[in-house]
Amino acid sequence: MTPQDDPSASPGAGQPPSAAPPPAAPRSSLELTVESLARELMAERRSERRWRIFFRLAWLGLLLFVVWGVISSRVGHGSTSMPHTALVDLRGEIAEDSGASAEQMISGLRSAFEDAGARAVVVRINSPGGSPVQAGIINDEIRRLKSLHQKKVYAVVEEVCASGAYYVAVAADEIYVDKASIVGSIGVLMDGFGFTGLMEKLGIERRLLTAGENKGMLDPFTAQNPRQQAFAQAMIDQVHQQFIRVVREGRGARLKETPETFSGLFWNGEDAVRLGLADKFGNLDYVAREVVKAEEVIDYTPRENVAEKLARRFGAAIGEGAMRAAAGMAHLR
Repeated sequence: MTPQDDPSASPGAGQPPSAAPPPAAPRSSLELTVESLARELMAERRSERRWRIFFRLAWLGLLLFVVWGVISSRVGHGSTSMPHTALVDLRGEIAEDSGASAEQMISGLRSAFEDAGARAVVVRINSPGGSPVQAGIINDEIRRLKSLHQKKVYAVVEEVCASGAYYVAVAADEIYVDKASIVGSIGVLMDGFGFTGLMEKLGIERRLLTAGENKGMLDPFTAQNPRQQAFAQAMIDQVHQQFIRVVREGRGARLKETPETFSGLFWNGEDAVRLGLADKFGNLDYVAREVVKAEEVIDYTPRENVAEKLARRFGAAIGEGAMRAAAGMAHLR
C-alpha cells in the first residue's frame, strides 16, 4: 500500500474536526437603544457644527456687505468736470432725526458746492416745516456756502414749502414754485393738551413735586398759570421775530408785505409770486435747463442705503449686548 492509499497519511489524519465559531450573544434592548441614541447624538452634533459654520460665514458676508455699502456711500459723488446742476432734496419734517435734519442737509449741500462741475445748486423742497433750530442752521449754512463758493442757489418748491421749510427757502437767490404749491405759514406755534377737567371727572389727583416754582411750567395735568403762559407766549413771539427778520433779509425789496404776510397764513404758488414770497414758476428741469444752463442734474442728497440701515441695527444690537453684559457684571458685584 502506498502512502497515498494510507488514510492515516492524509493531512489532518488523526486530528479532531475544527469547531464552528460560537454564535453571538443576543444584544439587549438597552444596548440597542443606547447605540441608537449615540448615533443620533453624533448626527445632531455634525449638523450643529455645519449650521454653526454656515451662520458664521453668513455673518461674515453680511459684515463685509455692510462695510462695503457704508464706504461706497461715504465716497459719494466724485468731482466731475462736466457742467451740471447740483440737487439737494429737502423732504418731510425738518427734525433732528429725520432725513431733512440739518446734519443731512448740510452734508449734501457741502458736497454740491465743493464739486467744481456744479454750476449752481438747487434745493428742491417738499416739506411742511419743523424745528426752527434745524431750519435756522440750514439757512445759515446755505448763505455761508454761497459766499464761500460764489455759486447761485435756487429753491424749487413742489407741493409744500411752509413754516420752517420757507425759512430754508429764503436763503436761496430765487424761489421757483408751481401755481398750486403751498407757500408761507410764517409763524411759530407751541402746542399741547390740558387734562385737568377730565382728571376731576375721573377722580384722579395730580401729585407733582418740583424744585423751582416754574419747573412744572405748561404741565398738561395742571391748570394753566397766567404768568407762565405769558412767559411762553413772549418766547415764541421772539422766535417769530427771528423768522420775520430772516424772511425780510432773504427776500429784500421783492417782498410785498401786507398785514397778513407774517400772520401764519399760507398761499398757493400764484399768490406767493404776486406777494413776493416766490419769484417765478418752474420745476427742477426748467431751472436746470433755462436758468442754470446745465441740463444734467446730479443728486447730492445723502440717502441712507440698506447697508447703512443694517449697520445701524447691527451697531445697536452690539451696543445692547454690551450694555446687558455690563449690567450683568455690575449685578454680580
